[in-house]
Amino acid sequence: MAEHVQIREVGPRDGLQLVKTMLTAEQKLEWCRRAGEAGIEEVEVTSFVPPSVMPQFADAGEVARGAVGLGGFTAAALVPNLKGAQRAIEAGLRKVNYVLSASEAHNQANVRRSTQESLENFKDIIDFRNDLAKNSSVRVQIAGGIATSFGCTISGKVDESRVLEIADKYLEMGADELIIADTVGYANPAQIRRLMSAVLKVAGSVPVACHFHDTFGLGLANATAALEAGVRAFDSAIGGLGGCPFAPGASGNINTEDTVYLVESLGFSTGIDIAALLELRRVIEAWLPGERFTGGVARAGLPKTFQPVPAHDQRRPRRAAT
Repeated sequence: MAEHVQIREVGPRDGLQLVKTMLTAEQKLEWCRRAGEAGIEEVEVTSFVPPSVMPQFADAGEVARGAVGLGGFTAAALVPNLKGAQRAIEAGLRKVNYVLSASEAHNQANVRRSTQESLENFKDIIDFRNDLAKNSSVRVQIAGGIATSFGCTISGKVDESRVLEIADKYLEMGADELIIADTVGYANPAQIRRLMSAVLKVAGSVPVACHFHDTFGLGLANATAALEAGVRAFDSAIGGLGGCPFAPGASGNINTEDTVYLVESLGFSTGIDIAALLELRRVIEAWLPGERFTGGVARAGLPKTFQPVPAHDQRRPRRAAT
């Protein structure tokens, strides 16, 4: 049986944070529902940030509650602080993705705190989660994300030793997962192999995921390098939507359709129906006129030589895209 790789859809969060069109909660939930039906196991459905900062996520609570009610996939949210984590958990989410930046300058620009202060806030979230578990049956996974792990548009180079130090602190505090992010798309495959091999060694049995952007067209090359290093979970967005507000000119996330095609072409199983992703993409394109969508599979279709890898869960339908 082929080894499984998890592709997580972050379009409803990262993909929407810079778009000009405000989607309704119903549209966002349709995105989540159809992604789950296509076989995606985890969707980052929203972000619990102040509406004054990102009006697109003023409906975070409504979307989170609706996504939990859909079932069929893990609904997660991005949070920048304890208040955001509390709101996410109160809305019913059982997976929370916390993020800080390895770059001090980026962390200050993003959340107006030092990286050390953000680490201390993560400990507050872990303590809140643990206290909650003592008094109820609620169990919540907390992932520790490290943004700008491979470079920063503000401060330039980010030392790999700093990324490993933060990863180690996350693990000491009780992170259930690490997410290593190339927030501005500066990474190259050599960097990826080197740093991700080191992170996986530090993480041990704790899962590690990668979050790549495609600023210089190296997103899928970097995903390949991460696969070679041993990473088995990746964030991506339908149509390659997304971007960082502190990375002028940077393009979006790696494209979900192309990432699934890459991973399965390399012989791994994802359990994801590429044809269903393309159908969803067409719906999202109609919702977001004027936005830049990327993707080779959407443009050219799948080659005749492509054979989907059988899913581990045989209940999921699989078909080739046309």
